[in-house]
Amino acid sequence: MSFWGEVMRLVKAARPIAGTLAIISIATAVLWTVRIEAVGPQHLVFFYLLPTALLAVLYGSLPAMLGAIAATICAAYFLYAPLYSFSVENPRELGELFFFVGLALIGAKCTADLLRPQVVKFSKENPATED
Repeated sequence: MSFWGEVMRLVKAARPIAGTLAIISIATAVLWTVRIEAVGPQHLVFFYLLPTALLAVLYGSLPAMLGAIAATICAAYFLYAPLYSFSVENPRELGELFFFVGLALIGAKCTADLLRPQVVKFSKENPATED
């Protein structure tokens, strides 16, 4: 394989990771702005579910799961008090982060599985599966 062929293979392999980090970064910037401007309790971490589902549609379950983990880290750092620290002050908010990451991982896997083409297997023992 030529040098440029190897470079293109690496670029193609890095595209889902770069897309994941870009989408999560954009969502974080929007949510951080909302967090700074709004007053009162917010549950902004759950707005990361839409970008996570989008990642599952575009790239599959593994990049979406990476996005869910990155979103959890970004939410802990940018959205929860104390700001700009990975520690979370309120135990309820820490529980919210754990529930979010669990829900996002399950949602990413389910979304990717729904989009995967289904293969129908026919068997002689079970003719009911044949259409």
